[in-house]
Order: sequence, then structure tokens, then C-alpha cells
Amino acid sequence: MIICVTPNPAIDRTIILPRLVPGAMHRAEQAIVAAGGKGLNVARAISTLGGESLSMGILGGYTGHLLADLTQKAGLNAAWTWTNSETRTCTILVTQEGDATVINEPGMAVPATAWKRLVRNMRKNISSADVVCVCGSLPPDASVENFHGLLKMLVDVRKPVWVDTSGNTLDSILAYPEISIKVNAVEIGVALGMDVHDLASAKLALRILRERGLMACAITLGASGALLATEQGNWHAWGPRVQVVSTVGSGDSFLGGLVSARAGGKDWSEALGDAVAAGTANTLSAGGGRFTLKEFREIREQVHIQTW
Repeated sequence: MIICVTPNPAIDRTIILPRLVPGAMHRAEQAIVAAGGKGLNVARAISTLGGESLSMGILGGYTGHLLADLTQKAGLNAAWTWTNSETRTCTILVTQEGDATVINEPGMAVPATAWKRLVRNMRKNISSADVVCVCGSLPPDASVENFHGLLKMLVDVRKPVWVDTSGNTLDSILAYPEISIKVNAVEIGVALGMDVHDLASAKLALRILRERGLMACAITLGASGALLATEQGNWHAWGPRVQVVSTVGSGDSFLGGLVSARAGGKDWSEALGDAVAAGTANTLSAGGGRFTLKEFREIREQVHIQTW
């Protein structure tokens, strides 16, 4: 079982439009309302691939109860921690003219007491977990100390932990060599103070991260695939070119594919191949972590993996 923690969950409203013209009135072709946040996208990908997950995080208010209902209707197991604030809503505009436009609300106020309850709830469920994924941003008023308390608990119980975040939160994560990270090129470039834009610069970034002692590090590079560095070796994997509808949630699907494969006993290189296939399959439609097993399998057959 894989625990998927979303510190800053949201209701995701994905609106399909023929085009987007600022200042004009638009008529949507379709609207998709789903439980959102990076950890929930990871959980959906895990479910599609046949794995079992447990979604966790802090919810509140009317939108929080709606998110919990949507999670249940999607067939995802969850153990939420509740507070009095209102869970945010995020809007994703998808057109035929290019990639999605994402409008993220800042998130709700989360008191320190709620963080402590989240840590206690995780302790209750951690024994049955194969791995823990902590994904996404923190609420705007959340202290890094509270977040570190969560990470310290996970490290102390010696569970494999993958973190996918950015900004100041990512900077603080790099102080934990027991943790593995999944990032994109822009995120790790900002964290390391360097320009990461191609395979060569991404490989250099991974060498720096591994020298700091991190267990495993994955960098996604869009159409160029992804790189993975671990104690067992280094790999590059890339998939076929596809007609992209939206890249929203592709990094999350990538992580879902990676941890599902590892939990299922696959080695690192094969897990990276699964991750790239899941991330690529996610781009074929709107909505984070939404792809079919058929799409995944067809793309997986076309994924190339090589060592570096």
C-alpha cells in the first residue's frame, strides 16, 4: 500500500474550451470536477495501474467534504484530517490551442494542531505502507517546522519516502538524505541555483544531489523523458511523441508509475520505464492522473531505457 499525502489539497475544476480569449465570454464544452492536489493525482495513477493507495491530508469546510466525497466515488481509500478552514478550489482551462492554463487558489489556513493530528493519523496507518509520497505545495501560512515534523516521523519509522514539491519547501527537503525526490527541470534548477534545461545539465544536477546523499532522485524533462539516479545506477527513459491535450498531472502520474512499479518488485530501470509511460499517457486527456490502462500499456511498449 502507498500512502499519498497532499498538504494543500483542492477541488480541481477542469474546463474544456475551444479557445481562450482574455476579456471575452466563453462557453465551456465540458467541465470535470475532481478531488485535486498532486498527491491525489498520484493516487489515481496508482489505482489505474492496479495498486492500492491511501490518500491523506487536511480538509475543511463544504469544499473539503465535497473533496472527500469525490475521492470516495473515485474508488480511492482515504483517511482525512479535518479542520475548520475551507479547502481551496483550483481552475484548469484546457483549449485546443496549447497546454492548460492553471489558476491555483492559495489554500486554507492550517493551524499547528491540525498538523499534529495529521502526523498522529499517519502513525496509525504507516505500518501497512510500502512507501509514502508527499506531494505538492504547503498552505500559505504553514510553517516549515510543522512540515519537518511530518518528514522526521516518516524518516524515523524507516519507510521509503518520495517528495515532489518546489520552492522553499524543496530547499528544505534537500537537508534530508534519507528521502528521495521527484522534480522537474525548472524546480531543481531554482533549488540548485543553476540552469537545468537539457539532458547534460539535468545529469549534472543529479550528480550534485547524489553527492548530497539523497537516496534516489528523478528529474522529468517533458518530451525528453526523465532521468533517475540511485545507489544502484543511473538511467534515462523516454517515450513516443504523442498529441498532447494537457500536461497537468503528468509529473504526478510519473511518480505514481514509479512507486507502483517499485512496490510491485520491479527494478529501478523498469520502474522508470513505467513512470515515463504513465506520465506520457496522462497527457492524452484533460484532468490530472487520468489515463487508461490500455493507453499506459501501448505507450510502455514504446518506452526506451538506457544507462548513463
